[in-house]
Amino acid sequence: MSTLRNKVQLIGRLGQEPEIVTFKDGNKMAKFSMATDDSYKDKTGNKVERAYWHNIVITGGLVKVVEDYVKKGQEVAIEGKLTSRSYETKEGEKRYVTEILCSELLMLGNKQ
Repeated sequence: MSTLRNKVQLIGRLGQEPEIVTFKDGNKMAKFSMATDDSYKDKTGNKVERAYWHNIVITGGLVKVVEDYVKKGQEVAIEGKLTSRSYETKEGEKRYVTEILCSELLMLGNKQ
C-alpha cells in the first residue's frame, strides 16, 4: 500500500509552452501549467464545465523529452506526487505554491 501514498495521475492539456530552466551545474528543469476538465449537471439539468489548473515540474531525463516534443495545447498524461513550497515576494509577502513533481509522462493525441 505504501506505493499508493502521495500519487497523482492526470490527463490534460498544456496551457503554455514549457519553461526550461538551466542551472549552473548544467542540470535542467521543465515547468508548465496543465488543465484538466470536469463537467456535471446542475439542479436544473444544465451541463456545467470547469477547468482545473495544475503546476507541473519535471526534472531528470524527462526534461529532454519535454524540451524536444511537448508543446502548448498538447494532451499529456502525467504521474507524480504533490509537493508544496513557499517563497517571499519582493514586497515581503509569503506565498505558497502546490506543484506536481512529475515522474512519468505520456504524450497523447495530436497538438490542438
